[in-house]
Amino acid sequence: MSPSSIPTLTTPRLTLRAIETDDLDGYTAIWSDDEFRRHIGGGPTPSRDAVWHAMAGNIGCWALTGVGPWSVVENATGDLVGRAGLWSEPDWPGIEAVWFLGRPRWGQGYATEAGEASIGYAFDRLDIERVVSVIKPENTRSVQVARRLGMAVASRECLHGADHDVWAISRGAWAARLATS
Repeated sequence: MSPSSIPTLTTPRLTLRAIETDDLDGYTAIWSDDEFRRHIGGGPTPSRDAVWHAMAGNIGCWALTGVGPWSVVENATGDLVGRAGLWSEPDWPGIEAVWFLGRPRWGQGYATEAGEASIGYAFDRLDIERVVSVIKPENTRSVQVARRLGMAVASRECLHGADHDVWAISRGAWAARLATS
């Protein structure tokens, strides 16, 4: 799948679109925030080059698996505010809904909004019965988002050398959630 064929999703406040070259500085700024990185595994501030390679890997996920993350853009300002979407890799517990936002947008419900769009896309467009989110237990913000999305812990697994909770929601539970909202 080429970047030009990656679908665009819109929500009331956000646009989820293909990652673009012009997103490099925005992503570099997000990743330079120590508090942001603490919630997704820590480590040193990645170089601009490392951020570029991560962006390329995200686009490559679309080509290799037919799913991938989108850049999240705030409709009101046109600002890049984060990344959200779907992730798949070999030996992963399933198609994963992923999200991250730069700290200036924390607490505004954007992660939940982007997560809803991503999970909705997964169930509407893919022949799958379950969507997961792989979250370190100490990442309380992402745990809260997973709960708001109707997910529940399905298992604990060691992935990429660290313990993670695998949160999940089934197609049926998603449909029931939508019917009551």
